[in-house]
Amino acid sequence: MPEGAPARMGPLSAHAAPAVTVAVVSWNTRDLLDACLRALEPEHAAGRAAVVVVDNGSGDGSPALVRDAHPWAALVERFDNPGFGTAANVALAGARTPYVAVANADTAVTPGALDALLAAAARHGDAVLAPCLRTPGGGIQHSVHPFPSLRQVAAVDLGLARVLPGEARRLALEGAWDPGAGRTVDWAHGAFLLLPRALWERLGGFDPSMWMYAEDLDLCWRAARAGAPTRYVPDAVVEHHVAASTTQAWGAGRLQRSQRAAHAWSRRRLGPARTAAWWGLAIGAGVVRSAALTVAARLAPVGYGWRRDRARALLAARLAARREGS
Repeated sequence: MPEGAPARMGPLSAHAAPAVTVAVVSWNTRDLLDACLRALEPEHAAGRAAVVVVDNGSGDGSPALVRDAHPWAALVERFDNPGFGTAANVALAGARTPYVAVANADTAVTPGALDALLAAAARHGDAVLAPCLRTPGGGIQHSVHPFPSLRQVAAVDLGLARVLPGEARRLALEGAWDPGAGRTVDWAHGAFLLLPRALWERLGGFDPSMWMYAEDLDLCWRAARAGAPTRYVPDAVVEHHVAASTTQAWGAGRLQRSQRAAHAWSRRRLGPARTAAWWGLAIGAGVVRSAALTVAARLAPVGYGWRRDRARALLAARLAARREGS
């Protein structure tokens, strides 16, 4: 068998016509995958969802878990790790349901979440639907964002959002975003997204060249260009253990990898000139912010030390991404 080829794929569903095929992408998160599938099993039993798990070469027994504890779910077992986007594309290649969804293995739908997303999908037609992501501790993850632009940099990195609260709300920035209100957003985290299968196929799924990070940004950006907005659906609640797989893989290197992915995406989709403009402004603002926080941390280390360190880390990651991408 060729390296990376599927080892086994079971039947999609025991039901004739589920509404949605859910692609669950797994890599070395066995216990979280178990919780994810336990949450989806009632949706499958009700005939609402077909579930396909793609395991990207896990070494923790995840495929055996699916075979033994969740035989109702289809399994595509790989011997490589092609990344989240490619795995999701593989899972949904044979989907015939009206809707498709992509899910991290570290998510768990709460009762009614899938119904709420499907109802919103029926209302909004061609759109990407994003749920409210809730952390295990009960907090709400800030999961919606503006597209990268000079306007976004001015609001976030130059601090204009602090003096222009209306702009912060329009951009759905953290602290100004109301997680209880449904709305159109630029893009949402790909931990769990649902969309019409026809739209997914028209977009060609995820860009397979994007191995990890920014694939959700890219999908929503291409959808928006095709006239399909991203809608945040607050009454669809999905629990999310943030970055379970990527933390295992890269730990502290996640920030650097995410910034490299963002820079590469921007150069590809927005072009070198626009990328140089907004990335340069972000770096300039980062230099000023780091310097100001360094002074503040000397005066009040408890209150400002962690902010200084975070600003320095982000600045270093952006500088490295620009250097490597130029």
